[in-house]
Amino acid sequence: MEPPRTALAERIARQRAGTGDPRALVGEMRRSVLLVPTADGGLWSARSGGVRWICGFTDETALARFALHHGPGDRPMDYAALLGARIVDEIVPSLNEPAGLAVDIATEDGSMFFPPVAGIVPDAVALDVDHVTGPDRDGGGGRGR
Repeated sequence: MEPPRTALAERIARQRAGTGDPRALVGEMRRSVLLVPTADGGLWSARSGGVRWICGFTDETALARFALHHGPGDRPMDYAALLGARIVDEIVPSLNEPAGLAVDIATEDGSMFFPPVAGIVPDAVALDVDHVTGPDRDGGGGRGR
């Protein structure tokens, strides 16, 4: 018997079904403790589409599905338990490259990606925020000069 889903996994399921509230989903992600595999002293991540994705899991069952394919063989997979807000507010900006959060990537029809955009990560590292400052932002200069 499958254990009950976490509140975040429930919100993801609703969002994937087209009945969820995106803001409530982001809020739940921020409040949730995620299990993030560790390797070589850092957090496990993958690069895809020019973005580095930190992989987090809503519970040990979701993490175990991932570990079957990416784990260290016959040894248990080490992981850190981190608040979603800490991942997107502190860890993502510290990576100095476009980064986001991928949740439950080994769960068929249960994964969700939180990309590096405003409202998910800090504006300073969001890809959809104009980071130009000074005269260019005020129209006093031009881009590409």
